[in-house]
Amino acid sequence: MIKTREALKEYKVNAIKEKDAVRCRVLVCAGTGCVATGSIKIYEELKRLCEDDPEVSVELMDHVPHVGVIKSGCQGFCELGPLVRVEPYSYQYIKVQLEDCKEIMERTIKNGEPVERLFYKMNGEAYAHPADIPYLAKQTRITLENCGNIDAESMGEYIAAGGFSALEKALFEMTPDDVVNEVDKSGLRGRGGGGFPMGRKWKQVAAHKDADQKYVVCNGDEGDPGAFMDGSVMEGDPYKLIEGMMLGGYAVGANQGYIYVRAEYPMSVARLKLAIAQMEECGLLGDNILGTDFSFHMHINRGAGAFVCGEGSALTASIEGHRGMPRVKPPRTVDEGLWGKPTVLNNVETYANVPGIINKGADWFRSIGTEKSTGTKTFSLTGAIENTGLIEVPMGTTLREIIYDIGGGLKEGSEFKAVQIGGPSGGCLTEAQLDEPLDFDSVKKFGAIIGSGGLVVMDQNTCMVEVARFFMSFTQRESCGKCVPCREGTKRMLEILERIVGGKGEEGDIELLQELADMICNTALCGLGKSAPLPVLSTIKAFREEYEEHIRDKKCRTHTCTALREYKINPEFCIGCGKCTKNCPVGAITGARKSVHHIDSGLCIKCGACKDNCAFDAVYVEA
Repeated sequence: MIKTREALKEYKVNAIKEKDAVRCRVLVCAGTGCVATGSIKIYEELKRLCEDDPEVSVELMDHVPHVGVIKSGCQGFCELGPLVRVEPYSYQYIKVQLEDCKEIMERTIKNGEPVERLFYKMNGEAYAHPADIPYLAKQTRITLENCGNIDAESMGEYIAAGGFSALEKALFEMTPDDVVNEVDKSGLRGRGGGGFPMGRKWKQVAAHKDADQKYVVCNGDEGDPGAFMDGSVMEGDPYKLIEGMMLGGYAVGANQGYIYVRAEYPMSVARLKLAIAQMEECGLLGDNILGTDFSFHMHINRGAGAFVCGEGSALTASIEGHRGMPRVKPPRTVDEGLWGKPTVLNNVETYANVPGIINKGADWFRSIGTEKSTGTKTFSLTGAIENTGLIEVPMGTTLREIIYDIGGGLKEGSEFKAVQIGGPSGGCLTEAQLDEPLDFDSVKKFGAIIGSGGLVVMDQNTCMVEVARFFMSFTQRESCGKCVPCREGTKRMLEILERIVGGKGEEGDIELLQELADMICNTALCGLGKSAPLPVLSTIKAFREEYEEHIRDKKCRTHTCTALREYKINPEFCIGCGKCTKNCPVGAITGARKSVHHIDSGLCIKCGACKDNCAFDAVYVEA
């Protein structure tokens, strides 16, 4: 049991000794991405090999390592999993398969020799260590400091890495007001999308001195397409999130914490439950923590997958057992939140920054990032880019640095076109903004928001009208339907966009989209509705000519929009084999055997079967 400050210190000393006793640590990435590619089987096989080998299962001699095989959180290189890192050699292996385990065992674990073929390679150069890989070396990890470096299911490893030292410092060396002021001085702003100053929010809740109950709520309902930052933190470092929430509880006078996790994150739920159970068992959660007057109890609520529950009032309604729908404000959550009580509501990444601020001070945090957007920001980097995965960089880092220095540029050297930032509530940034700093205030100038941190990189083969249609389809489907502007306005916008990509666009559609977007932004009830038109507005502003081509010329320059494709047969390549005729489901292709064939565009349904089945590349889509 850890009932006192001295007991925590003693536990930490023993945890460090236990960790240091393991001469060789094999960290198998057990983040969702790597688990999906088979990392658990890799973990089980390496563990079996080590347990079955007497040379490594126990420490026999000084030169023979005692091995610990553990499941870590996300190691960042999501596309290259399963990932395995072997310490103390710091060898980073990618795309590890079951048949590689024996070689890793014999060469690296036993003898400290690298398996070079499993190293990450770029431009013909192999990188043995994480610190040398540009993708990882150019990041600044605060929120993700422990992810991939400790056992995600071990409270002992978290404490050995300095965990709960911020809580200890706050409880014994700081007053609640001191904690609030330190967070406020740090300039930390909410990482869930709005960028509201966290210290100001905490002050408002702390000011309710007469409240009989207050709550600390964490928004883990990460629903943006292409976003997985918060999920990775909950999977890879659940104790840091809990510590951040406990610090919030101490600061504002709350003794109850709720984590709202979306249903699609079962691993996050499992690891949070395990962490809470471990902490309750040893006394770090519950009543009179470390022998003080501070008590704190944690609860987990699973969402049903509704995107709108990422909005604060809809989230608290869902926890209370009601349908997740936003309400009119004021009153704000800080005054009347969960069960009508003053509530601190922040997202996972925001809370995960708090322990570092309390440990190292507000000035340290302010030294990173920009003046008005301090600290770092995690992003999920996806799309047409060489290195996809989870990254963390200082606020103010440019898109160019992220895409080319960290992301390795676009796949196959294709040309950059745009990046969708902030998911369905965000907007598009283009080549003109590559050198603009990414922070809360800068991106607003271009009709976008940082949002929770999704970055979807797009190349010249991307149709921006279809991108707008996709995000509008998502938002319209996820609308709770409570207010008319969002319920009906997004539906109307989607109908127009679907008509445009379907080859039935009309003059005036662009202006009508802009008019509807302006109405929705200014009159919708919640943030989801107000930001729903941003992808459409930003793509119209930056790529208006593509909209005009779709409407006026019935052309899609990227051939993405099926209805706007026109299949042709090149007479120079066609040998009249008849294979295209046999595979056409509507009989749109005619021609005698061994003669050039022709496609009747009036009958063609644009299915592409002719092109897929032509062995001579005679069928093409006309530009």
